[in-house]
Amino acid sequence: MALSISAVVLLAIVVFLLVRKSGLKAGHAVVCMLLGFYLASSSFAPTIKDVTTNVAGVLGGFHF
Repeated sequence: MALSISAVVLLAIVVFLLVRKSGLKAGHAVVCMLLGFYLASSSFAPTIKDVTTNVAGVLGGFHF
């Protein structure tokens, strides 16, 4: 059985857990979110997308 989860959902869960358990302040989380929006509209966006796609492909190739 293959499980597919969106990177956005996975990162949202990580941020939620960091806010609740690790003491990440909500203001810091908002700053990180804004950084993500600005990176998405920058010239680095295609490179970041390629890297994350390749990492996801490598991780998806592992069979447990």
